[in-house]
Amino acid sequence: MPEMPEISENIAIADLVATYPFSVSFLSERNLHCIICGEPVWGTLKELARDKNFSPKQIQELVEELKSKANRMTNVE
Repeated sequence: MPEMPEISENIAIADLVATYPFSVSFLSERNLHCIICGEPVWGTLKELARDKNFSPKQIQELVEELKSKANRMTNVE
């Protein structure tokens, strides 16, 4: 099984949604739409969040929430 990419502010959106499908709804709930016409948007999580005027602190909190949710989902399986 290939290694899962680490969730960070620099993760590519394409890698994030491919590896962690829950991230699509998680980000959409925060007005960060990462799928357009069925395809992931280009760029990183940080770039997507900056485009929506997230502060560096908010971006870090977003990363921590994503990591926490990914860990919970991984530990359930």
